[in-house]
Amino acid sequence: MPPELALEAQPSRADGTAGTWRRAMVATGGAWLALITAFLSDWLAMFAQWWDSSTYNHILLVPAIIAWLVWQRRTEVARIAPRPWWPGLIAAAAAMLLWGLGALAGLNLFRQAGAVLMLPASALVLLGPRVFAALLFPFAYMGFLVPFGDELVPPLQTITAKLTVALVHLSQIPAAIDGVFIDTPAGLFEVAEACSGVKFLIAMVALGALVANVCFRSWARRIAFMGLCVVVPILANGVRAWGTIYAAQYIGAERAGGVDHLIYGWVFFALVMAMVLGLAWRFFDRAVDDPMIDSMAITADPRLAWLERAGGSLMPMLAAIALLSAGGLAWVRAADGLAAPMPERIALPEVPGWTRVDYAPLAWWEPRASGSDHRLLGRYADGKGRQVDVFFALYATQEEGREAGGFGEGALRPDSGWNWTSAGPAVPHGRSERLIHGARVERLAETYYRTGDLLTGSNLALKAANIRDRLLLRREPTMLLILSAESRPGEPAAAALTRFRTATGDTGAWMDRMAAVR
Repeated sequence: MPPELALEAQPSRADGTAGTWRRAMVATGGAWLALITAFLSDWLAMFAQWWDSSTYNHILLVPAIIAWLVWQRRTEVARIAPRPWWPGLIAAAAAMLLWGLGALAGLNLFRQAGAVLMLPASALVLLGPRVFAALLFPFAYMGFLVPFGDELVPPLQTITAKLTVALVHLSQIPAAIDGVFIDTPAGLFEVAEACSGVKFLIAMVALGALVANVCFRSWARRIAFMGLCVVVPILANGVRAWGTIYAAQYIGAERAGGVDHLIYGWVFFALVMAMVLGLAWRFFDRAVDDPMIDSMAITADPRLAWLERAGGSLMPMLAAIALLSAGGLAWVRAADGLAAPMPERIALPEVPGWTRVDYAPLAWWEPRASGSDHRLLGRYADGKGRQVDVFFALYATQEEGREAGGFGEGALRPDSGWNWTSAGPAVPHGRSERLIHGARVERLAETYYRTGDLLTGSNLALKAANIRDRLLLRREPTMLLILSAESRPGEPAAAALTRFRTATGDTGAWMDRMAAVR
């Protein structure tokens, strides 16, 4: 074919796909609107976090970024004919399953991730693998709509504290570290949750993914740049914390804290971002006028051609998506109606060699167990003056607002004056953590979860067991036990807790007796 005829043929091909594109876009837009409406509570919960939490304020920009990414690809994508693809229903079912697991376990991260993933999964069903491949990065970037990162706070606190104390020592300032607390001549400093740097790390990773896709073509450079986006914010946050402590030695802790609060915010993030971009600028290898995708390569790809053979019709695919969503919602509603039978009352049992005494802590400590059906808090003492505090909570079910392992639940109650210091010594089938109130009162707390035959200190293991029971529509109560002791002169908390556990016998069986379920 002569070149001039080839050029004339291209518009007619585009005209031939225009009607197909209109139908596909209407179907996809309608499916997205229906899915967002069906799972509106999850989208509203996400939006509340985007708006209210400084950790997730950057997500307010993500929808606009996704729209811009699609706009950048519009010309090339329009050259690819959409085609419904029934195997995409597997991805839609997986997204629905993820949402269901989150709903059944009361795990918002899974619920929200599932709600978001339903959108690209439905696009895969309705537009087909070629169009999905052309829009793969914008669809993948939708993952940043999900508020995640709170689980990174404790390790980031620990990393920041260790980096900070190392820099303080290099500055010839005497300092002692205890978990996330750093004691210096100018005062005691805490690497609090707000100082962990998690919000800047998450925002930098989101920015880094965007820049890596838009400004780089080489995968090696993209990976190196993403590594920079992870390492530099962590190091910079350690330097910032060190600067505050260093300044405090000369101008006082209060004034240094004021300066830190003045610069610690999006100004700090902007400086870190400028530094990372400045380091990477000269290595950008994508020209400004380079197309974001190659539609001809996507059209000619034999793997996509093979996949596309499993086509389908638009209306049956829409119906299948609707059935998947309705089925998942119905199953979760059925599971939400389950509740284990509860005793009228529960009581702290007798423990050989220990007696109940008045609860009179050095600093008031009371764990949180929101939504529990029963809860108890009391103190035991033995003949040698050892004292152990026992907190027990019993739940008929686990759901939003009544989760034994939910955020802010358990031994460390937010805004209670108590702070997490570090993990404590290992305990069988549980976990321990060291807490501190002010600068003097220390407490060791051991946490145990119980449901069915499971006894664990892992919140993840508890969630998995709750999911299993609700998927099978089984009614099992959930129990939370926290054994705790204050550190007193000549009375190690760990030793008192060990002796108490020995006296109670098997911890799981003791919890069952307390709950009167067996």
